[in-house]
Amino acid sequence: MVVVIPAYEPDEKLLRVVAALKRDTDYAIVVVDDGSSEAAQGVFAALPEDVVLLRHAQNRGKGRALKTAYEYILEHFSESEGIVTVDADGQHLPKDVVRISNEWAAHPEALVLGSRRFTGKVPWRSRTGNAITRTVFRLSTGVAVYDTQTGLRAFSVSRIPMMLQMRGERYEHEINVLLYATRHRVPIREVTIETVYIADNASSHFHPFRDSWRIYKMILLFVASSLLAAAVDYVLVLVLSALFAGLSQGLLLSVVLARIVSSLLNYLLNRKYVFEDCSKQSIFRYYLVVAGILLANYGLLSLISSFMPLALAKLLVEIGLYPLSFYLQRKFVFAEMEGEARA
Repeated sequence: MVVVIPAYEPDEKLLRVVAALKRDTDYAIVVVDDGSSEAAQGVFAALPEDVVLLRHAQNRGKGRALKTAYEYILEHFSESEGIVTVDADGQHLPKDVVRISNEWAAHPEALVLGSRRFTGKVPWRSRTGNAITRTVFRLSTGVAVYDTQTGLRAFSVSRIPMMLQMRGERYEHEINVLLYATRHRVPIREVTIETVYIADNASSHFHPFRDSWRIYKMILLFVASSLLAAAVDYVLVLVLSALFAGLSQGLLLSVVLARIVSSLLNYLLNRKYVFEDCSKQSIFRYYLVVAGILLANYGLLSLISSFMPLALAKLLVEIGLYPLSFYLQRKFVFAEMEGEARA
């Protein structure tokens, strides 16, 4: 097992973490100095000689520090080996590191998370931030992960190419890994660990507003692309239905043409910015879903527009069908299929 510890401006807690791991395990240890100042160099100098120390000349973020370690491990360790990432601030106890490692050894195909339950004395921003992220993640992916921001994770060296593909060089890297895992159907297993916050988490370099935006923006892109496509579809139906008012099938023609334009826009946005999909087959699956949603849209619109204004009927139908559209895109259209290229 290889332990990876990204560290930025660490104090003596890093030394205690390393000492405890060396006392209780025989794991190899890789520490990354993520551009720490001169004041922290004494801590790095005090690390045991057999600890691999990698350095960034300047601070590049937690995600980049992890990737630097992964690149080293990919070159020096077997693909069958396991990796466990550990924070430098003492929040992960050696016994929990071992439990996570053992869980991975029993399920080497999985991404194993050390899941905190946020009981006891937990800083308000940590408890609230995790609750919000947990909810947004589940709504966006359909996958329940209790602790989406945990830094204690275990996975196979063979997963490193996947990790290196991840967008995000800072804290958003960890949520992007989970998004990628759900899309590519990588099993996610959670093991409950002890919740430890030292001095109210004062040593954390997480910036609530800046880094929360980095975490949430990738999740919210799907909502944004859907809203934009829905707005285009909504306006086009109203405009085209007015133009085709004299035709017997004017409403049907309006709905079909509007959906062709808006669905293509939605597909291109989701493919490039949300799911980062490169498989050619996804467009065929996408339009199978579009055809089904279109039929449901027209049927419902024809039914309820007979007793309410078209503008209101269209709005209600779109809201009602949105969850179904999202679910089908996530689970069918942009899910990795056997034999297709990975994004």
